[in-house]
Amino acid sequence: MSRHDKPEIDAPVVRVMVLETDMPHPDTQAEKGSFGDILHHHFTEAGKEHHPPLGVETDQVFVVTEQGGRLPACDEFDGFDGLLITGSMYDAHGDNQWILDLLELLRELWLKKENFYFTGVCFGHQLLSRLLGAKVAPSPKGDWELGHSAITLTSTGQRLFRTKDDTVYLHQMHQDQVVAPPGPETAGGLLPPDTKVECWGRSEHTAVQGLYIKKRLFTTQAHLAFDEDMVKRQIEMREEAGSLTDRQHADQAKETADLEHDGREVAKAILRLFSYDDDGWGEIDGI
Repeated sequence: MSRHDKPEIDAPVVRVMVLETDMPHPDTQAEKGSFGDILHHHFTEAGKEHHPPLGVETDQVFVVTEQGGRLPACDEFDGFDGLLITGSMYDAHGDNQWILDLLELLRELWLKKENFYFTGVCFGHQLLSRLLGAKVAPSPKGDWELGHSAITLTSTGQRLFRTKDDTVYLHQMHQDQVVAPPGPETAGGLLPPDTKVECWGRSEHTAVQGLYIKKRLFTTQAHLAFDEDMVKRQIEMREEAGSLTDRQHADQAKETADLEHDGREVAKAILRLFSYDDDGWGEIDGI
């Protein structure tokens, strides 16, 4: 685990434990560090646009024990406001021992820490959905959602992202998906009966692009901090691993890797889960 320096700005601070479930391409690692490092920078920039400005402090731990990682103990999260689970080449519906152990840790944290926030990206989105009883599976056609993609916002998504637009654009890199949103009836006692689990977006490929539970959870299937080089390199890693075999689709995704996306807006919305942002919209549903 490595603690990032405290924010330079004099502002309230959000402290997030980043659970790294994979490693980036070696070239990305050399240039930008781990996924935890990349997300720390991304959220730091989003925090500067918070109203008032918000500092972001993170720790990170690589949790894939079969690759030399370790699973932190529950008390190591003391002093943190929440956690973020990164993307991964692993299957969130898999039964690798580290995945099962991580699910047990997440369940323990959910039950013991009432004022604690759970966020996840891609694999993290799927794993938190699985924790709450949702089914996670490969897409029915076995196809991938890759590259710069349009996501249609629900009314919840428009509220969370503070926009009247119908669409946001983000980089995708997944074959697995959450089949349907979880709910109190699937969550095995983790959610009170009156809990509202909202889906904030959908695409042609994936009906559940992200979940929101007021003052508790925010997930996104799409990636929020990928740039052009990262997109191309992550696709190449999946091609080399043999999990991505549709070369034409992969090449098309690489061609759109340079397009602008709304990843900063996703980060800002996640930070509003932790701390209300008085940006002129007014307090909307206690976001």
